[in-house]
Parts: sequence; structure tokens; C-alpha cells
Amino acid sequence: MSQTFLTVAEARGGKLRQVAFETIAAASLSAAPGDTITAVLLGSGISELAFDLNAAGATKVYVVDHQALDVYNPEAYMIALSQVLEEVKPNVVYFGHTAIGRDLAPQTAVLLNAGLLSDVTHIERNGEEIVYTRPLYAGKAFEKKTFNSGIKIVTVRPNNIKTAEPNGTMGEIIPLTYPTPSLRTVVKEVVKKMSGKIDLTEAKIIVSGGRGVKSESGFKPLEDLANLLGGAVGASRGACDSGYCDYSLQIGQTGKVVTPEIYIACGISGAIQHLAGMSQSRVIVAINKDPEAPIFKVADYGIVGDLFEVVPMLTEEFRKIVV
Repeated sequence: MSQTFLTVAEARGGKLRQVAFETIAAASLSAAPGDTITAVLLGSGISELAFDLNAAGATKVYVVDHQALDVYNPEAYMIALSQVLEEVKPNVVYFGHTAIGRDLAPQTAVLLNAGLLSDVTHIERNGEEIVYTRPLYAGKAFEKKTFNSGIKIVTVRPNNIKTAEPNGTMGEIIPLTYPTPSLRTVVKEVVKKMSGKIDLTEAKIIVSGGRGVKSESGFKPLEDLANLLGGAVGASRGACDSGYCDYSLQIGQTGKVVTPEIYIACGISGAIQHLAGMSQSRVIVAINKDPEAPIFKVADYGIVGDLFEVVPMLTEEFRKIVV
């Protein structure tokens, strides 16, 4: 019996987030021949983005475009999403494991009386079963999970599911009317504290600083390197607690969990709380004056030296090859 997969796409600043394509890729890995992959896009002024979701593999894209959805309001978004769920009647719903996805997924699970599995990093189909892998104990172990029956709600960790090249498919785009209900909650103001132009959880390259940067101005060399490489700047909790940077940059057990292609740790000792947020990075480069720093135990490449000497040298060398 064929199944219907629904992916909840997120947009920010008039563009689709990378995780929107990763959830479609997750559905593609899960689907069997004859299954249907659909997507839903919620927001304001986002209708044109539906074509990109078609090209990524969604045969149907439901769009709820309304001014009331311009900024995220859990109540408003759930009302808009509920009518899509009623229309599609999905067997599986995929969210990104983002701030919005982590908020909407459990509400959707309650609404549909469905099972919920969060922070999935790998998906494979084994016959009739879909096998999900997710990390445990700060990435020290992994578990494989399946659902017995019923509707499945899954959140996918950004930067882990490889997306396919756009296939140029022109699927069906279905606009839905927002019911404009009387809301109990109103978002009056949104104070944005972005870590930079690139979202940390979706960045391919992250240059991160710890207490070793010594001051707010100590992040300047890291920012120069990150900008050159098209990456983002992160920080340990120690750097945030010391007032060197905003907590929106924090990576670790009590901050953001990231899995970039390259993670460059500058002046970070490697406390277990920080490793919990970045140890699954593809390549880890550590720069630290202390040759006994724990960060070197998880690093693929280590440089023992003063970050204020090493980072500018790296920047100059990369500048020679980066066009």
C-alpha cells in the first residue's frame, strides 16, 4: 500500500533554508516506488519558492501565504499546518530539527496521535521498514529506531542528509487560504540575534573561538577567516560566558549542535559540553597553545600555537587559493 510523505519546508529572508531540501531528500530515502512526496510551505510572500521544492522532488507543494505568517507564531502556524494535514492525510511527516521544527513537531504528533522521533541523522529503507539513526549521549553512541505502526513524525538534523540535484520537475502547486482565526497569542516584536549571514546549523564551514580569543576583538581574525571561506563564526560557552560574544554563537550541549564539513576550533580546550555540539563534524581542525588540550583527542588535524599567529597565517594562505 502506497504511503504519502509530507515535508514541512522552512524559509527565512525570502529564501528556502537548506534543511527544506534535506527533508525532501529524507522523504526520498524513505519512499518506496509508488509513494508520494509532498511539501508544505508556510509564510508571507513565499509562493514563488514552491517551484524550487517541486524541482527538489516534491510532486505536490501546498502553500499557505498570508501576512499573519510573516513571523513565526506557533498558534498561527499550527492552524495553517492543520488544514494541510487534513488535506494530505500523510503517513510520515518530516520537519527540520530547527527551533521551529522542534516546536511544531510535538504539536503535530499530539494532533495526529502519532509517534515522534527527533534529531535523526541517517535514514535507510529496509524492505517495508524505514530505519532511522540518531545520536545518543552527546554523539558517543547511535541508536537505530523504527516505528511499529501509525503516523510517524520525524525531525531531521540539518547538514546530515545529502540533497539530490534539482531535477527540474514541474509538479503541482496547491495554494490554500489561511483561515484568519482569532489568535490567543500575538507576536509584537522579533529581536534578531543572528550569528552571521549563514545559519550555524547549516554552515559547511565553522570557525569557532573559545576563551583563548581573550576578548571581543579577539574574534576579528576568526571572522576574517570565516568570511573568506564562506563560513560562519561560532563560540564555546566559555567565550560567551566571558562576554566575548553573544550567546547566539554558542555551540555545545547547552547551545547549538552543528555538523559542518570543516570545524576549526581556535583557543577551545575541548570540554565535553562543547564536544557534544560539534564532535560529529566531518573534519575537525584544532588550534591551541596547550599540546595537552582535550580538543586534540577528537581533532583530525592539530596545530599547537598561538591562534593570533596561526589564524592570520591560514587566512593569508587561503586567500591565495580562494577565488
